[in-house]
Amino acid sequence: MRCSRCGICCKETEMLLSTADIARLERKGYSREFFARLDSAGYVTLRNYHGYCVFYDVKKRRCKVHADRPLGCRIYPVIYDETKGMVVVDSICPAQSTVTEKQKAKKGKKVLKLLKKIDSEAKKRCPA
Repeated sequence: MRCSRCGICCKETEMLLSTADIARLERKGYSREFFARLDSAGYVTLRNYHGYCVFYDVKKRRCKVHADRPLGCRIYPVIYDETKGMVVVDSICPAQSTVTEKQKAKKGKKVLKLLKKIDSEAKKRCPA
């Protein structure tokens, strides 16, 4: 895909984080308290600051941790739409038309695998 670095996907992000994402960002020197928040169901998401992901530089229009960004960010704009029950290309992304069906299928498999992993990790944090 051809990202325009518009920052729309970084605005009011609800990006889920896996334990591997958290560990990678901590190894880079960021504290979990700075970049992550834990919800009551055990899911960890990126924090927002002034309406954007804590790692998005609004002035430079770029991610401060691009090389180490969470897997969900790498896969984006391919997402799982819970209302449709399927993998889709996010309609808010201006570059959505540059994602090929082949890319969508490949990234879609990664999305489903990642969500399964994140669900499992959340259940371990907050068993029912």
